[in-house]
Order: sequence, then structure tokens, then C-alpha cells
Amino acid sequence: MINKTIAITGATGQFGAIASDLLKAKNANVIALVRNPSKISSVEARKFDYSKTEGQIEALNGVDTLILVSSSEVGQRSQQHRNVIKAAKKAGVTHIVYTSLLNADKENGVKSLAGEHLDTEAALKSSGITYTILRNGWYTENYTGSIAAALANNALYGSAKNGHISSALRAELAEAAVNVALSEGHDNQTYELAGSTSWTLADLAAEMSKQTGKDIPYVDLPAEDYSAALVQAGLDSGFAGLIAQWDVDASNGALFSEDKTLEKLLGRPTAGLDVAVKQSL
Repeated sequence: MINKTIAITGATGQFGAIASDLLKAKNANVIALVRNPSKISSVEARKFDYSKTEGQIEALNGVDTLILVSSSEVGQRSQQHRNVIKAAKKAGVTHIVYTSLLNADKENGVKSLAGEHLDTEAALKSSGITYTILRNGWYTENYTGSIAAALANNALYGSAKNGHISSALRAELAEAAVNVALSEGHDNQTYELAGSTSWTLADLAAEMSKQTGKDIPYVDLPAEDYSAALVQAGLDSGFAGLIAQWDVDASNGALFSEDKTLEKLLGRPTAGLDVAVKQSL
């Protein structure tokens, strides 16, 4: 392990919190960059906001490697990330590890999200800072989070047809980011990070049925009908439309990859769908 100071943005978020805890467990010198430092007590915390350039350079002083966890504010991320990269350059950060999106540059990728990630990747490459781009696959939790609703409805609904999803647990992708930040040999590399195995929504429904003893079929709907059902369940219409479109993207292969780089970074295969379903239940 290399002795250096590692900062992580969004350290109170789900991904960032896991990565921060892993860094602490490995006795790394970690700094949590968060909007509200009072929420962090386990490691050093500094006030940091993706959108507010004031104070960013000071917050990054003394940092060797920055794990730039992509902002959750879709539509604002390009500028937010450029703010951070510019501040990192001025603060003397020597390496940025960025969480991008699987298949971001592919024709059949998730177009609603890929643009901002590709823009950030371009900003990194032109910054002069050494970078590692981690094109993270979909979190398995994005789908196992629907298990409770599927059990209540006695069916799992979606619009992904038989599209295969090469997902990984959020903790696995966070661990990969930490391993990259703490080791050498990743300079100016772009990694496609996918789960060791892939699955369909029908596979997820079958695994749910197996573990619960209930018959939970997968019901594939046209995207418009699925979006309407999500709105009826209480989701905002815009977000419901995005979720349905992501399923359509999955049906076209956007969330599938046979790349085994994630396995190599972890030193083991990723957890199977059975593990993810068990955790969720």
C-alpha cells in the first residue's frame, strides 16, 4: 500500500461512505469531502460542494489522490465535475480516480447518462492530472431495491425484455475504487467494471421466488406502461420515464459486459444474484 493522502467526494453518500470506511480500515490517510462535515466523525472531514467553487482549492490542499465520486445531480454534473477537476489542478492533486459509467462511449450505452460522464472524462484527459476512469456497471441494488414492491404486487415489472445486466454490488465497486487509489499501475487507464456474471429480470424474479417460496413472475411491459405504473406507485413522472428508458437500454445491451477487470481489481469474482437477493431480503 502506498502512503499518501486520499480524499473522497460525496463521502456521506452510499458509495462514498463505503469507500471512506474501507480506506479507514486499510489505515489510509483519508479525508472526507462533504457538504456538512459535522456528519463525519470517523475521519477528517472538510466542507466541500461540487457546485460552489469557493473553498474547493483549500479543501483539496495536501491531497495526493482524489476519488471523484460522480455527483447525483443529473444535468448539473458536467459543470460540477469540471469545477472539482479545476480546483484539484490548482491544489496540486496528482491523481484523480473518477466513477464513470459502463459502456459510456458505446452506441448502445445509456444515453441519458453517458453524455455528462464522457464530458467529465474529456475534462480529466485534458487537465494534465494523472487519472483512472472507472466505468462502473449498474449497482445490483438498483434492482434488488424493487424486491419489496415485487413481493407486494406478486410480480416483478419492467421493460428490459431478456436484456442481460452485468451488475455488481455497490460495495464491490467501492472496493475497486479504493484498491485503485491505494496501488500503482493505473495511470491514465479507463476500466470497464462489470459483474462476473450477468442476469435478466426474469432471473431476478426466479431468484426472488426461490428464496421467498412465493411465485413471483417477471412481467415485461411496454416502456410507456411501465413508466405509468411507476407514476401510479408515487414516482415523479420524469424519473419514472428515466427508469423505464434504462430498462429499454438494458434490453439493447447497455448494461452488459463480459469484461473481467473488476474481478482482477478485487482479486475474486463478484457476488452472484443469489447473494444480492439474500442481502435485500
